[in-house]
Amino acid sequence: MTIHLPGPDGGVRAYEPRTEPLALATGGPLASRTVFSAAHVVADPFADTTPDSPAAVDWDATLAFRRHLWSHGLGVAEAMDTAQRGMGLDWAGAAELIRRSSAEAKAVGGQIACGVGTDQIAGGSLAEIRAAYEEQLAVVEESGAQAVLMASRALAAAASGPEDYLDLYGHLLRQAGEPVILHWLGPMFDPALDGYWGSADLDTATETFLDVIAAHPDKVDGIKVSLLDAGREVALRRRLPEGVRCYTGDDFHYPELIEGDEQGFSHALLGIFDPLAPLAAEAVRTLDTGDTAGFRGILDPTVALSRHLFQTPTRFYKTGVVFLAWLAGHQDHFTMVGGLQSARSLPHLARAYELADGLGLFPDPALAEARMRSLLTVHGGMR
Repeated sequence: MTIHLPGPDGGVRAYEPRTEPLALATGGPLASRTVFSAAHVVADPFADTTPDSPAAVDWDATLAFRRHLWSHGLGVAEAMDTAQRGMGLDWAGAAELIRRSSAEAKAVGGQIACGVGTDQIAGGSLAEIRAAYEEQLAVVEESGAQAVLMASRALAAAASGPEDYLDLYGHLLRQAGEPVILHWLGPMFDPALDGYWGSADLDTATETFLDVIAAHPDKVDGIKVSLLDAGREVALRRRLPEGVRCYTGDDFHYPELIEGDEQGFSHALLGIFDPLAPLAAEAVRTLDTGDTAGFRGILDPTVALSRHLFQTPTRFYKTGVVFLAWLAGHQDHFTMVGGLQSARSLPHLARAYELADGLGLFPDPALAEARMRSLLTVHGGMR
């Protein structure tokens, strides 16, 4: 049946939903690339909360979604930006998420890496920031997960220059029990991180970032770069020490970055692989066979959806991710911690539905259509 979707111009357009999903099988670990999906959290829709309250999480649905990601051979990047760290999920909630997801990973044999930050403090001295990082690093290492050292708002505010980053990160890397992933999240994802690594000039910041890695290459498994600049990522990965991997965080250019060139390629740690998990896994399995054209044929058509979800203000991409999880049947509601379901407009969500349906992402297209119609009704959008 035709569904009428609202557009950004105030008009309505007719859309014919798919009737059949894609047939995408689950499978074991991927071979040619290490691929993590940053995973969202599922809110408890019946909790009596406000946007300022601690997050109320539906743990059963949250862990079930991680099992979905593992079933397709993807690793889970836990308690990171996609899980609304600093945008609804506080450190207490993140610590519980890390413990529960790490235990689940052990139970099913899934790969997991967890975010380490400083969000238990709003700000402070460099010594206090270091102690906050150490507290979180201990929780992640005790859980048995790999650590991802995330960028810190508090450090961005307190650091006086590159030397403070070199000193603090050097201290953390020396005490890390296992090699970590360093995370450079650009200001398009979090404006409070502008000027990270001691400079607003990205060339200067890159040199400091590389200095941190060069001083401790044995403690750095890889880097995740989320700057939405493919050329900068390629230039950076070509300068990494031997054995240090680049995990692309570029949700605009991931197909070509993962494919790579004659001088190397990027692995992946991506928020867009939360809704794209089955297609992403199918694409990388195709790449595992050496079929680069087939890989691009599967993944290239997904970029339009990713660019739509991550359009400015980019930090609100989580709303579209959770919306698609609801349409796909991974959760029974479209409610987010912190009330973030209100962060995108109805026309934006309608276009996300259209693009995702066109890709065959919904296991039950009829369910997705019914849920889209219910959202339109609630918003008064049926015309």
